[in-house]
Amino acid sequence: MSAPAAQHAAETATALPYLFTLVGAMLIICFYAGKLIRKTSLPSLIGYMLIGALFGPSFAKFGLQLFTEPVLHSLSFITQVALGFVAFSIGSELSMKSLKRLGSGIVWIIFAESFTAFFVVTGLIYAATQDLPMALIFGSMAPASAPAGTVAIIQEYKASGSLTQALYAVVGFDDGLAIIIFGFAAALAKSLLQAEMPGHVSEGFFAMLKAPTLEIIFSIIVGTVLGFLLAQLVRFVKHSRDMLIVVFGFVTLGTGLSMLWHLSLILTNMVIGFVLVNTRRESLVHKVTAPLLEIMPLTFVLFFCLAGAHLQLNALPSLGIIGLVYILGRSAGLIGGARLGAIFGHVDEKIKKYVGLGILSQAGVAIGLALIVNAEFAGLGAVIDGKAHGSLIGAKVITTITATCIVFEIVGPVLAKYALGKAGELGKATR
Repeated sequence: MSAPAAQHAAETATALPYLFTLVGAMLIICFYAGKLIRKTSLPSLIGYMLIGALFGPSFAKFGLQLFTEPVLHSLSFITQVALGFVAFSIGSELSMKSLKRLGSGIVWIIFAESFTAFFVVTGLIYAATQDLPMALIFGSMAPASAPAGTVAIIQEYKASGSLTQALYAVVGFDDGLAIIIFGFAAALAKSLLQAEMPGHVSEGFFAMLKAPTLEIIFSIIVGTVLGFLLAQLVRFVKHSRDMLIVVFGFVTLGTGLSMLWHLSLILTNMVIGFVLVNTRRESLVHKVTAPLLEIMPLTFVLFFCLAGAHLQLNALPSLGIIGLVYILGRSAGLIGGARLGAIFGHVDEKIKKYVGLGILSQAGVAIGLALIVNAEFAGLGAVIDGKAHGSLIGAKVITTITATCIVFEIVGPVLAKYALGKAGELGKATR
C-alpha cells in the first residue's frame, strides 16, 4: 500500500469511530431535546436544530464545536438520503384523485405564490439597490422552498385534510417551478452583466436556459423510469420489512443518480412516489408507504440536527437592509400570492386562509442556487471597487441567503403547525 493510501486508510479508521459516536450521541440528545421543546408547543424539529446549532460552527469559540466542516462533509449523505425520503413521501401523497378533488385551484396557488414572490422580491430589492441583476437573482431565490420542514410537521402531528393535501402538492411542485424561474432570471442577469463588459459576446439568453431545462426534463424522466420499475416490483413483495428494503433501495438509487448526473433529487424522488401512487391501487400504496412512516422520525432527527449544525448564526448580524427586504418581500409574496391563487382557483376557505403560512421554510435548494450564482457570476460585469459586478452579487447572495434561511427554517415550521392547527387538521391522520 502506498504512503498516501495508507495515510487515508488510517484517517478513515480514526474518523469512523468518532462519526458513529457523534451520530449516536446526537440522536439521543436531539430526541429528548425535541420532547422538551414540544412541551412549549413548538415542533420537535426546533429542538433538533437547536442542538445541531449548539455543537456546530456557530458556537466554536466556546469550544462546543463537534460538527466540524470535515465531519459535516462526511455526514452530508444523510441529508441527501433524508431529502430523498421527504420527496418520495410527498410524491406518494399526490394521487390524481386527491389532486382532482382539490381542483385547478392548486395549480393557481403554485403559480401565483411562486411568481408573486419572484416579482415582489425583485421589485423591492431593485428599489433598495438600483441593481437589476442583483434584484433578479434575489427574486429568483424567493420561490424555492424547503419541503422537509412542512412534511416533518405534517407527520409529527399526524395532520390530515384538504389543507394538508394542498401543502403536500405546493411544496412538492413549487421547487420544480422555482428552478425554472431561477434559470430564466439567472440567464437574464448574466446577459445584463455581460453587456457591461467591453467587447464581450453573450452566449445568448436561450442558450443559458439549456442547463436548468435539461435538469428538469431528465429528473422527470429518471423519476418516471424508477417509479414504473418500483411499481412493478412491489406487487411481488409480501412482507412489510421486505417492502422497506425495496423502497429504501429505490430512493437511495434515485438520490445517487440525481447527484451523479446533476439532477434535482427532490424532483426525481417525488416523481418516483407520484408514479407509484397513480399506477397502483390504494391498498398496495399504503403497504409500500406504511413502513416509511416508522423510519421517517429517525430521518427527521438526523436531518434537522445536521441542518442546525450548518446554520451560521453569526451570519445574522450581516443581514442588513437587503436581508430584511428579502425576508419581508418573500413572506408577503408567498402568503399574498398563495391567497390570490386560492381566490382565483375557488378552493376551500381554510386553504385560502392558511396555505401561504405553511410554505415559508427555505434552506437547501436556495443555498444551492446561491452557490451556483457565486460560481457562475464570478468575473462577470463591470469592475466596481476593484471587483467584478458579478462577483459582488455572488458574495452578497451567499451571505444574505445563508442568514435569511436561518430565519425561515425556524419560523417556517412554527407557522406551518399554526396553519394546520387553525384549519383543524392536526391529529386527524388515520394511518
